[in-house]
Amino acid sequence: MKKWLVPVIILGIIAVTLYSWGKNFNNTAVDLKEASSKTWANVESSYQRRNDLIGNLVKTVQGAADFEKGTLEAVINARAKATSITIDPSNITPEQLAKFNKVQGGLSGALKSLLVTVERYPDLKANQNFLELQSQLEGTENRINVSRDRFNESVEPYNKHVKRFPNSILAGIFGFDDLSYYKAEAGSENAPDVNFDF
Repeated sequence: MKKWLVPVIILGIIAVTLYSWGKNFNNTAVDLKEASSKTWANVESSYQRRNDLIGNLVKTVQGAADFEKGTLEAVINARAKATSITIDPSNITPEQLAKFNKVQGGLSGALKSLLVTVERYPDLKANQNFLELQSQLEGTENRINVSRDRFNESVEPYNKHVKRFPNSILAGIFGFDDLSYYKAEAGSENAPDVNFDF
């Protein structure tokens, strides 16, 4: 064997190894990021379902002629704000999540206020359409929570993959930033103050 051939073979083996490592890192990162994007889409889908149900709920409540207009307007305005915020799932930042969470929290608060206010209207409480919508909203709130948990579960393996050494070197080269977890709105760890002061 010729002497010049040994370094060429060694360089070839190193090149193939680096290529294989880079390819495997990139493909795994893409797969994990796509899984996170899909689960974020499921979160948004659950919120969309809630927004759709709220439209039907508002129409049903509007049928009660003496119902408080201010409460309905608060729900309608909060719903409009909530549907105006969208997040690019491939580039989720803590700031985007905080903004999204804030408007969704505002909608949740307005919706809770609406449902508490309904207690004063026996005809509305007995309306079968309203009861069905209320039940669907409760189920949707549970779906939202499950979707957010699944999103966080999908972010974890991706973040571990791109943050671990030596993968973090390739993550910087290929432009794979870590994703943000969905976090509860500030103050949500405190029990709400429920006041039935009619």
